[in-house]
Amino acid sequence: MAFRKIRHVGDADHRIVTAAVAAAEQHTSGEIVTIVSDMSDDYDDAALVWASVITFLALSVIAFMPDFYLGLLYGLFGGWDHDWTTSEYLALLFLFLGGKWLGSWALMQWTPLRLALTPKHIKMRRVRARAIELFRVGTESKTTGRTGVLLYLSMREHRAEIVADAAIAGKVAPEVWGDAMIALVDHVREGRPGEGMAEAVRQMGVVLAEHFPKGSENPNELPDRLIEI
Repeated sequence: MAFRKIRHVGDADHRIVTAAVAAAEQHTSGEIVTIVSDMSDDYDDAALVWASVITFLALSVIAFMPDFYLGLLYGLFGGWDHDWTTSEYLALLFLFLGGKWLGSWALMQWTPLRLALTPKHIKMRRVRARAIELFRVGTESKTTGRTGVLLYLSMREHRAEIVADAAIAGKVAPEVWGDAMIALVDHVREGRPGEGMAEAVRQMGVVLAEHFPKGSENPNELPDRLIEI
């Protein structure tokens, strides 16, 4: 799956988030990784489904009002004097439905519309799946004590996820991160993604410091900087 390289946040946001990560890690052996993305999925399957649904609805309307559409057909092709065969009817019907499907699919290529028509639960699952995928590539088992945790923000879906390594997941229940998630999403909706991620990082740092306080040896094993993909 290909994702466009888009600048999601400004330089000031990068500095804010990077500083927040560095500050949070001063009090914990946990390592926080922050990633921001434009979208977590292209949702091309949603375009296919909606194009098919619209086409089926068009066929249903034709079946419900055949006389109306036959009148349009005769008007377009020279009146009632033409003797239409069954094959001609079917050919025109398939051409119409094919054009309806292609037109609907083309309309669904407009990303805001495709996102708006994708059910919320599907977007939630795709964002979560993308976060887990990125976590496995760049964070999982990358620290000595398996204390890495990923904060992932998907801008267009207004969704965020926290995925933690084994040691953290064994001590911190997922619902503990709830306040950090709420703070982040609220800031994103108000157009302040950098501040939202920084606040989420701060709250994550408090949780991590409680369960994984900083030890005498605490190497910085994962990048503090905000990563854009």
